[in-house]
Amino acid sequence: MTKATFGAGCFWHVEEAFRKLEGVTNTEVGFEGGHLENPSYEEVCTHETGHAEVVRVEFDPGRIAYNQLLDVFFDIHDPTQKDRQGLDIGSQYRSVIFYHSDEQRITAEEKIRELEKSGKYRRKIVTELSPSKIFYRAEEYHQKYLAKRGRFSCG
Repeated sequence: MTKATFGAGCFWHVEEAFRKLEGVTNTEVGFEGGHLENPSYEEVCTHETGHAEVVRVEFDPGRIAYNQLLDVFFDIHDPTQKDRQGLDIGSQYRSVIFYHSDEQRITAEEKIRELEKSGKYRRKIVTELSPSKIFYRAEEYHQKYLAKRGRFSCG
């Protein structure tokens, strides 16, 4: 299995989008990219930890390509908004890809260039690309949150 980590707003919605894909074997929501060790959800919500709400996706590259995961990532949020997705505002909701290899970084860079050339977005893509370092798993009640409640969106 291979890992991919994405931040695209409320992690409940992001997890649900990836969880249902053929070839995805596991999803976990959590935090990455900040300076506070083992942050709680409440601490991340203060906007002072530097962490983004993210989903760590485990996938079988023989069944789904990383590029296909990128397609879903860019389709489920607005990558031209900095620190905001819909009504969710703050740096924890930023558009970010935490890559796990140089191959993932290069593929993500190519996808961003392709999307910018396509004219799909009227504004510049502001998605951050950062190496994955430490993923902090969110509290259990956040895991598969929408599926546990029979909902399929945050709204």
